[in-house]
Amino acid sequence: MSNMLDRFRAAQAGSIALLRRQAEEGQLPTPWNFSEINARPGFAAALRTAGAPAVIAEYKRASPSRGVINLDLTPADAARMYADGGAACFSVLTERAHFQGDLRFLAEMAFADRPMLRKDFLLDPLQVVETAATPASALLLIMRMFKGSGPVREMLDACRQYELEAVCEVFDEADLDLAREAGAEIIQVNNRDLDRLTTDLGTSRRLAPRKQAGELWISASGLDAPEQLEEMADLGFDAVLIGTSLMSQTNPGEALRRLSAVAKTRNAR
Repeated sequence: MSNMLDRFRAAQAGSIALLRRQAEEGQLPTPWNFSEINARPGFAAALRTAGAPAVIAEYKRASPSRGVINLDLTPADAARMYADGGAACFSVLTERAHFQGDLRFLAEMAFADRPMLRKDFLLDPLQVVETAATPASALLLIMRMFKGSGPVREMLDACRQYELEAVCEVFDEADLDLAREAGAEIIQVNNRDLDRLTTDLGTSRRLAPRKQAGELWISASGLDAPEQLEEMADLGFDAVLIGTSLMSQTNPGEALRRLSAVAKTRNAR
């Protein structure tokens, strides 16, 4: 595991300890109260319906690689802009220590009626329960943070129990093998080197030929140009996740609209 992931793991200790105390006391949060008409929206289904490359627009206030990105854009404003700009889904950073995120952001963005991915460094099945108490449709599982397929399978089983989808993030071939062994259905290829904090789309290019029938693939990190989105779709990626390049713009919605035009043009052919 990289030093950066070690830091992310350590930052989870307090919240996991709190959830365990709540479990012992019978005080775990209850699942989000969706109406019968408004059930938890499908994350993978929304991406497939949008057509490649579907765009997952991320609300990301800060990061270890960039420091503060944008603290002025509220979750509600981002949701409104992203929905207007053509986002198929949202990704929402909820990690506090390194990304200035908050679990409450999910509820504050739910009005836009887009499936949401909780992006955090989740390790314990109780964090799946915690996620189910929000309007998120999916959560992120980083393969490199787990030792063997057993713990990953336990997280995937918890996701199914609470009707959440799991986005299994990989950085290399070994991560991909682990995800498949555990039964992953959604694969996210991260183009970022977590030690150097640099991005290289070569990671997506290298892993793309290993995509298997039935899997949904997402390319994440380092994407900021229409031609890059076109390339990822040509490689077989169903979707792309874009955060920093959108959040860095004066008008993230307009920036997203320009990128989303790639998918519309491609699917109109």
